[in-house]
Amino acid sequence: MKDATMDRSLNEHPELKILDQDLFELVRGVEILAAIEPRNFRAMKEEFFSKKFSINPQFVYREQKMDIFQRKRLLYALPVESLPDEDLTQLYSDIIESYVDKLDQFRSVGTDDFVYNSLRYFGEPTDKDVNNANFILHLPDDLESSDDRFLNANEMMQYLSDFANRQGYSYDIFIDDHMIANALVAGSTIKINSHANISETEVSALAHHELGVHLVTTLNARSQTLKILELGCPVNTTTQEGLAILCEYLAGYLTLPRLKVLALRVVAVQSMLQERDFKRTFILLKEKYQVEENLAFTITTRVYRGGGFTKDYLYLQGFHQMLNAMENCKNFNNLMTGKVSVEYLPLVSRLIAKGYLHAPHFISPAIKEPQSIDPVKRFIAHAIK
Repeated sequence: MKDATMDRSLNEHPELKILDQDLFELVRGVEILAAIEPRNFRAMKEEFFSKKFSINPQFVYREQKMDIFQRKRLLYALPVESLPDEDLTQLYSDIIESYVDKLDQFRSVGTDDFVYNSLRYFGEPTDKDVNNANFILHLPDDLESSDDRFLNANEMMQYLSDFANRQGYSYDIFIDDHMIANALVAGSTIKINSHANISETEVSALAHHELGVHLVTTLNARSQTLKILELGCPVNTTTQEGLAILCEYLAGYLTLPRLKVLALRVVAVQSMLQERDFKRTFILLKEKYQVEENLAFTITTRVYRGGGFTKDYLYLQGFHQMLNAMENCKNFNNLMTGKVSVEYLPLVSRLIAKGYLHAPHFISPAIKEPQSIDPVKRFIAHAIK
């Protein structure tokens, strides 16, 4: 909850709230994930399969109308030097630079330049990332078995709604016909793939991942007087996705097949960067790693969307970072204050102590009440370097 210290700190510096609002308005609508969602995913999948994997899909994206140069100029004109605290100056300056990079990504969606802007923002897999992926992919499949029932989109909507209601989250929810993922949270909206049909364990994992982290950090950010943490710290993806996988793990729903999908994403990103050929990456997953065709197409689409999107290698790396952070970082729960990067955790914690931000209202249920973890899964999780 907001306290008197925070209200006093903000009321004494009205220029801070003005700059915060101006920044929020300037970057409204700069949403990379929405921009790179193929509008013809199902049609391209059908054509790819009908032609026996011999073509590269030609994905179509939503047309974007934005004056990128003007946005950048206005962002750099924001008077961050007038802010009353050096931590605020650093945070706002860094986030402005981050959104300038995002604008370059946004402008290049669907072009050959997109992959280079993606590399500049997210980076690429290191040898350590690839070694971690290979370690997981070589684990025997018989370590885990499941006889779960499967849930369709309507059943998933009921399950996720019940989860959110129990936690007291505010949200909207609907079924979407144009998704690649089975479910995702955008802002405070939960979207479910109309074609989804997945196991109850997977739906439980999705609840802790999408709602327990992505929705929670949005709601906590929106409860702040300042909007800055709704925009997010630079490259908060590693931390936020790592937290989400960590919560799947702590809730007891992180399965070996799920870990293998995360490992396959690392392999797919590496292949995309080397091959730049959709069908070759698909065949690699299908033939070398024996990935089922529909899953192979989805993983390959994820890394080729927009023109080449490297984000997906970060999930495994983020999981390792967050497992380590939970065990070693002071004020770990402040990562849920909003879209926070672990590198900015000390700064965000200082801003909470100074009264510019307040501590998170919602804490992910898996972190509040972690389940007993199977020893084999604990060993695998800690073996990721």
